[in-house]
Amino acid sequence: MLPLFSVGPFTVYFFGLMIAIGALAGYLLLIQEAKRRNMDHDTLSNGIFYSLIGGIVGARIFYVVVYNPAYYLANPMDVFFIHNGGLSIHGGILGGLLVGYLFLKKHNFPVLHTLDLAAPALILAQGISRIGCDVFGGPISTSLPWGIDRAGEILHPAQAYEFLLDFLLFGYLWLKLKKRDYTGQIFLHYLIGYMIIRAVVEFSRINPMVIGPFSVSHVMSLIGVVIGLLLIRYRKARGKINEQQKIQPKDWMITVGSVAMLIIAALSIYFGVRAL
Repeated sequence: MLPLFSVGPFTVYFFGLMIAIGALAGYLLLIQEAKRRNMDHDTLSNGIFYSLIGGIVGARIFYVVVYNPAYYLANPMDVFFIHNGGLSIHGGILGGLLVGYLFLKKHNFPVLHTLDLAAPALILAQGISRIGCDVFGGPISTSLPWGIDRAGEILHPAQAYEFLLDFLLFGYLWLKLKKRDYTGQIFLHYLIGYMIIRAVVEFSRINPMVIGPFSVSHVMSLIGVVIGLLLIRYRKARGKINEQQKIQPKDWMITVGSVAMLIIAALSIYFGVRAL
């Protein structure tokens, strides 16, 4: 991981800082929406915290078990050294969702309605966090101007590809939230949308392959898309709602402007920090 500065024995890493900023941005967005809809935002705050922990644990366990089990069987103590890298976004989503579901059920929150509100916050947090990721893509065959020089080798800035697509998905989900067709729609669109994003970006990365150009992450993304499509079919028949709110021209302007500013800021930080 890229270190930024140290305070005594503690080192602040770029990835860790961006994860913290992303989590804070997602938290504030979700709490703001919960307040607007008169939900118990204080209790929900606790759920967000537990889900974040569940996501980190799930991301680590999934990476260890799926991506590099042989190494961790030989070096079991390294499982706890997260600062050395090794988190799986698929495991993070699964772990965070499992903990969040249990929390919402325990405190009698409407699960699918709450997940709909959480979906834009989730993808916003993921996009911001990805700015600090230091797992680059594979070599670029031709020296494209946006390639990243790592030890004399020009690599795909796979993180940039991902956060750009994440922010576009955020804009779509934020607008769609204003007029849902059924409960659970926004979350399921998030699930399918992000699985597709991850699969597309995966073509620029290097991960354990399953067959041909398709990696383990492609398989996980395909499973996520299939599950999402099946759930959409189920929810369309049972969760229809009639939201009267319309998406106004000013909503489009605000959303497009916000996404554009996110993209400009993210690219500036991403390339700026790595140019230091």
